[in-house]
Parts: sequence; structure tokens; C-alpha cells
Amino acid sequence: MRKNLLNFSVAAACVAGSCSMLHASDLSQYVYVESNLPVSNSNSIYALSRGSDGNLKPIPGSPFLTGGAGVQYSGPNLGPLDSDQEIITNPQQPLLFAVNAGSDSIAVFHIGENGALKPVDGSPFPSGGNDPVSVGLAGSTLFIASQSGDFGRPSTILPNYTTMHVGWEGNLVPISDDTNDTSRPFQSTVSVAAGSSPSQAYFASGTNLLFGADFLGGLLQHFQLDGQGQLHSLPPIALPASEFGATTPRLPLGLWSNPKQPILYVGYVTANRIGVYRYNEEGELNFLRTVPNAGQGICWIRSNKSGTRIYTSDTATNLISVYDSTDPEEPIEIQTLTLAGVGNAFQISLSADGKSLFVLSQQAAATVPAGQGNVLHTLTIKGDGTVTETGSPIVFNLPAGVRVQGLAVVDLY
Repeated sequence: MRKNLLNFSVAAACVAGSCSMLHASDLSQYVYVESNLPVSNSNSIYALSRGSDGNLKPIPGSPFLTGGAGVQYSGPNLGPLDSDQEIITNPQQPLLFAVNAGSDSIAVFHIGENGALKPVDGSPFPSGGNDPVSVGLAGSTLFIASQSGDFGRPSTILPNYTTMHVGWEGNLVPISDDTNDTSRPFQSTVSVAAGSSPSQAYFASGTNLLFGADFLGGLLQHFQLDGQGQLHSLPPIALPASEFGATTPRLPLGLWSNPKQPILYVGYVTANRIGVYRYNEEGELNFLRTVPNAGQGICWIRSNKSGTRIYTSDTATNLISVYDSTDPEEPIEIQTLTLAGVGNAFQISLSADGKSLFVLSQQAAATVPAGQGNVLHTLTIKGDGTVTETGSPIVFNLPAGVRVQGLAVVDLY
């Protein structure tokens, strides 16, 4: 029988009354990272398998071409490389979705039982915007944030949030031909201000709500999703001035929700704090407070399945912070861990079994020597939720100026 993703296969086995037949030894864990190579048809997905010793090794055939190109810009400016969810997976089929930011398309792959990737027919698919940087999934609806902010490939197309339907075989189909039609309460594409730099397309599980962070625009976007997969845009929200210095730009970067409570966490990257919001069924956001972060440049956020621990990457200090979120409205930082080697911590991803945290570092600062910094770290999550770095880091040898980005973890039986 074909393997499936961890949650799906466990549920199916338990329904069949065979939970006891599933053992940890039957579990295979695969990690996917996007090379982000900017040359036409050179972008690819590194596929790695985790062995019994905890170390990662390439899957035969890796890297797998996406059929597109990565980000063209290779300089120090904020925006072009500041994004999350460049790679995501679908637990039902299983599928992997990846952005081709430099060629305005989305690659879709079938995940084989050995972790290998096979493009679905027709992949890659047009993204519905310029410079797609992030994807989210709500059932059969794919949510795409397009930044239009790649300085190496300037465009007059406004950045946008758009939706597409995911077909049975993984093909992407536009929801509607009508875009940016403000006469309709729901539409498949919503444009935002030029230069606002959308960085994440985040769907809050168990709701019909989608959230976005306009990084350089300093705004939180929030949307309702209708039964047809179209978006109803709610008024965007600025970050509260009270949490920033008089001359500090108010920039959001990193979104994640508590899995048990309607709480949204937002990285206040320039203030080194986490913003805590409560939302209702209509998607309205109510700012509650911020909590401090010991690192600098807090960016991306993840929560464990129980909602009792939050993990953040702190880019400027190359460390991971762990929070006790037993009280989801007031998380408390309980650990900071500096990653081995040099680099800048960017995307993070938890394994489905909750035992591992993977961290992708980039060469994002002048202090990181040329040819270094593009590293995948493996962290073990201990019983109390704190972390320790284990295994041998994976170093990606890429041309100067190219920064890996995008990280997804799949557990297969």
C-alpha cells in the first residue's frame, strides 16, 4: 500500500482498529529545501531523508527541478528574500507546493513513498501575480502571496493575494477570471499597495480565515474565504505605535496561530517582540499585548500541536527562541539557543511527530563569509519543549549571492 503522510495514515489505521501496528521504526522523515537558484529552469528542491542516526542524506534524484527560477535579487535590501512558506505540503495526497519567485509560477509535486518528487502534469502553473513568495492551503484552495518586490526583476504589477483551486491530481486552476473587482464582496485576487512586500500567506487551521503580513507596508492583512475559494478583504491593520520607538519602523514578519485558541502571533521584527492578537469568526483582530524576545530580528514563528510551546527564529542573532505558551495570551520566553556555525536563522519547520525542529540559515549579513551561511540545522525537541542541536548540519554550496529558502518536513509511514 502506498505510504501517506503521518496524520492521514495514523487516522486511517486507527479507524481500521490497527493503531498498535504502527511503530516508530516504520516512520520515515523527509526534509525539503528550495535552492532558489535564479537562472531559468534551475530552481530546485533538495530532498533529504533522515536516517536512524539522526543525520540527513540526499534522496536519490535530488535536487528535483521546479521548472522555474528563484529570486533574481542578490543584494542586502529588505524585502526580496524576507518571506515564509515558500514550500508547503498537503497531507491528503500527498503533494508539495513550491514558489518560483523569479518566473511567476508555482511548482506542484507528488511525494513518492521514498520521499522522491515527481511533478504533477502541467507543473509549474502561473501564480496569478508577479514574484510569488509564499503559499498556504485551505482544503482544495491554494492561497498565494505575490510580492512584486524582486529588485532584480522589477515589475509594474501590484503585489497581491490570490487563490487557486487544487485539482484531484494537484493541478492548479484559477478560481475566477475576475481579478481586483472591488464591486464584488469576494474575489480571487486582492491587490495591495506597491512596495508593501507581502511576505506570508497564512491560513488559520479550523477556520475560513487567511492572514497576510505586508512586511514593508507595515500592515496585517486579513481575509474571509467563501465556499468558492474567493477572498473577502477586511480593512488592514497597522502595528500599534505604542510598541515601537518614535523612529522605529513598524514592520510585521512572521505569522502563526495557536492551534487551540483563536490567537494570532506576529513577529515585530524591528522591536524584538511578539505581537499577540485575538481574532473572532469574522476575522477581526484585537491586539492584546506584546511579549519580549531576547534575540534580534525575530522573524518566523511556529507552535507545537498542543499550543503549549512557540518557536521563533531570530535572524540577526542566528538563534532560536522557545516560549512557554501554556497561557496562549501571554507567552513566556524560556530558552534561547544559538545555532552552530555562521549564518542567519530564517525559516523553521516542526516535524509532525513533534520531536524535531528544522532551521534554515542563510547568508544574509556582510559578517557571514562568502560561501557560508546556507545551512540546514536539525534540533531535537526535549520533553519540556526546549531544544538542542543534534546531527550534522547540511551545508548547501551555492553560487555567490544565492540564498536557500523554503522548508518543509514530511513524516511518512
